[in-house]
Amino acid sequence: MRLRTYWLGVSAMALLWAGDATAQAVAADLGASTEQAESPDPAQGEIVVTARRRNENLQTTPLSGSVLSGTDLANKGVANVDALQFASPSIVVNNFGQGIDFNVRGIGKGEHNTQTATGVITYRDGAPTFPGYFQQEPYYDVANIQVLRGPQGTIVGQNATGGAVFVNSNDPIIGGGYHGYVNANVGNYSEAGAQGALNIPVSDTLAARFAVFGTRRNGFYDITGPGGTKYTGNNGDVRQLAGRFSLLWKPTTQLSILSKTDVDYLDMGAYPASPYTNQFRNLPIGSATPNPNYRDLFDITANSPQEARDKFYRSILRVNYEFDGGLQLRSVSAYAKGNTKYRADLDGTATRNNTFFDSVDERQISQELTLISPDTKRLTYLVGVFGLWNKYEFLPPFQFVTGVPLGNRLTEYRLQGTNPNRSLAAFGQIGFVITPKLKLELGGRYTASRSRNDIDVLQYGVPIVAEQETKSDDFSYKASIGWEAGRDHYLYGFVATGFKPGGLNVPVGLGNPAPFGAEQVTSYEAGWKANFADRRIRTSVSAFYNDYEDFQVTIGNPTIPVFGLQVNVPGKTKIYGFEAEADVKLGAFTFDVGMNVLHSELGRFFATDPRIPAAVPCNINTGPASASCRNLKGMEQSYAPNFTFNVGASYEIALGGGATLTPRANYGHIAPQWATLFENPALGDRLEARNIVNAQLALNKGSVTVTAYATNLTDQHYPAALNSGLYFAGPPQQYGLKVLKAF
Repeated sequence: MRLRTYWLGVSAMALLWAGDATAQAVAADLGASTEQAESPDPAQGEIVVTARRRNENLQTTPLSGSVLSGTDLANKGVANVDALQFASPSIVVNNFGQGIDFNVRGIGKGEHNTQTATGVITYRDGAPTFPGYFQQEPYYDVANIQVLRGPQGTIVGQNATGGAVFVNSNDPIIGGGYHGYVNANVGNYSEAGAQGALNIPVSDTLAARFAVFGTRRNGFYDITGPGGTKYTGNNGDVRQLAGRFSLLWKPTTQLSILSKTDVDYLDMGAYPASPYTNQFRNLPIGSATPNPNYRDLFDITANSPQEARDKFYRSILRVNYEFDGGLQLRSVSAYAKGNTKYRADLDGTATRNNTFFDSVDERQISQELTLISPDTKRLTYLVGVFGLWNKYEFLPPFQFVTGVPLGNRLTEYRLQGTNPNRSLAAFGQIGFVITPKLKLELGGRYTASRSRNDIDVLQYGVPIVAEQETKSDDFSYKASIGWEAGRDHYLYGFVATGFKPGGLNVPVGLGNPAPFGAEQVTSYEAGWKANFADRRIRTSVSAFYNDYEDFQVTIGNPTIPVFGLQVNVPGKTKIYGFEAEADVKLGAFTFDVGMNVLHSELGRFFATDPRIPAAVPCNINTGPASASCRNLKGMEQSYAPNFTFNVGASYEIALGGGATLTPRANYGHIAPQWATLFENPALGDRLEARNIVNAQLALNKGSVTVTAYATNLTDQHYPAALNSGLYFAGPPQQYGLKVLKAF
C-alpha cells in the first residue's frame, strides 16, 4: 500500500543554514568520494561523474545531468535541500511537511503519501534512502551532489522513471594526516549553528572521518490562538543534531572497504499552514469585496498542538575488490531505521477542530552487487543484482489518527498495522567502441516488486481489516549512442524505458479499494555538449520526449476526500521539453546559467474533484463529465512548471597580503505551477511564480573565511505547496554571518 493520506503530505523542510555548502567548498582537506579520489586528476574543464558506477567525464557521457561540488553549492547559494530547485534546471522540490520530494522534468511525487512510489530516487553515499520521509536530513560535509535526468536503472540499484539524485559525503583520506574544518554561524530568527569534520589517520591502510552538525532557529510564524489569544503550541522552532562516522580500510591495493554510519535527531518543531483562501485579497475571486481573513502566509491562526520530529540512523558498507586485469566487484549494503512523528492543525484556524497525529516507524534494507569491467577495453560491461526491503509500521494502539475532533470514536479515523514492500532486480549494460570517437551502449533491467497491507482500521467506529497484496514486474531497456565530433564537441542520443511499480490504496470505506497498476515510460533524448575558450566555457543542450502508459496520479477519494486515491491514467500521457546549461570560468570571474522548458499533457480520464459536491458517480473511463466529474485530458502534471531558470555570478577580488573578497549573487525562477490536476484557481490550485535571489560576500585569508549571506533577498512570501486546502509557505528572507576555519 503505501499509506499516508492525501493531505498528509506534510511539510516544508526545516531550514538548515546557509553555511553548509560553504564549509565544504573552502575547506582544503575535503576530498571527493573514494571513487573520485582514486581516479586520475581530471583535465581542465572536466567534471567527473561517478553515479554510473564508473569515473566518467560528464561532457562525454550520453546523459543529461548536473554535478554540484561543494564550491558550486556555495556559489549558487544552496543552503538546504529546498534551494536545489533554484540552482539546477528541471528540479522542483515539493514541500508538504515531513516529506521532501524531488521532481525532475515533472516526474517524482506530485503528492506526498506512502502509497505513491517515487519516480526520482535519492541516494546517500551510494545507497537509496527512504522513499519519502526523512528527506530533511541536513547537508553537511558533502563532497558533491550529482543529478541524473531521465530514466535510470540499467547501471545502478533502484529503478527510476524521472531521474536520480546522488548525495556523496566526504570520505576519509588515508595518508592525509589530521585535517578538517569548523564552521559556525548566526542569523536572524535567533539562528545559531555549528558544524565540522575531522580526518583521523589510524595507519597507512586505515583512516577515519567524523563529521557533526547542529543548529537551532526560531520559527518564522506569528500564530494567534482562539479568540485572539497567544498561541501556546510550537510555531516551527528548529532544533537539529546529526553526526556521521566513516571508516576507510585498504588492506591491499586491490581491496577497499568503506563504512559510514549516520545518526540524526531532527526536531522541526511544527509545520504551520494556513487556508488558501487567506491569500485572496477579495472573495469571491474577481469581486470587489475585501476578504476579511486576508493575511500574510506567516500570519496564521491555530488551536491544535503541533509537532514534527524525525529520528533515524543509517549504516552503509561499500566493499570494492579489483582483480588482476582491472575487473571490479562492488558491494553496497545499507540498513536504515527511523521514526517520524507529526501532529497538525489540519484546518489552519483557531475555531475548527480538524486535527491529525501519527507516529510511524520505517525500516529499509538494500543490497547491490555489481561486476564492473575495466574502462580501457573496447568492450565494457556492467552486470548487477539489487534488492530492497522497506517496511512501514503504523504503530499501535492506532497511532495514526485524524479526527473532527479527536477523542470521539464516531468522529475519528484510526489506523495501525504494517505495509512491507519488496523490490528485486537484475540489470546490466554493455558498451562497445565502434570507432575511437563513436560508442554504443545497450542496457537492460528486470524488476519484480511486491507490496502488502496488513492494516486494521477504526473508521468512525466501524472496524475494517485490510489484508491485500499486489505484485508487478517489468523489463526495461536503454540504448544510447555517443559521438565525439571533435575535441570539444560531443553528440548523443538514446531511447530508454522505465518502470514505476503498482501499489495499494488507503483502506477507506467498506471493502478493500482496488490496487493501482504499474507505470511505464518510453523516453527519447538527444543532446549536444561543448567546450569553448580552451574549456573555460562549458555548455550542454538537450531535448527530451517522454511517452507514458498507465501514468500514476493521485486524486481525492470520493468517499472521504482527505484521503488520496491512486489511479492509472487510461490514455497516453506526454511530457517533453528542452534544457540548456552553461558554465563560464574566466580568471577571477565565474558565471553559470541553466534553463528548462517543459510541457506536460495528461491522457484522457475522468476524476471527481473531492472539493466539489458530487451528485452522480464518476467512471474513470466514461465519466460522464459534470461539475464534479472532470475530464482531465490535456491537463498539466502537478508541480511541473513549464519554465525554470537559474543564473549566478561571482568575482574574486585580490586585496593583497593573500586576502580575497568574493561577492556572489544567484537568481532562480520557477514559473507558476498547478498544485492539483483539476487546475481550479478559485480553490488555490495555481501556485505563483518563485523568484529567489541569494547573495554572499566572502572574505578569505589563508584558512579562515568570513561570509555575510542572505537568502531570498527580496523576502518573497510564496506558497510552496497546497495540501488539504492549506498553503505551506516557502522560507522567507534569512541573513547572517558565517565563520569557517580549515585546518
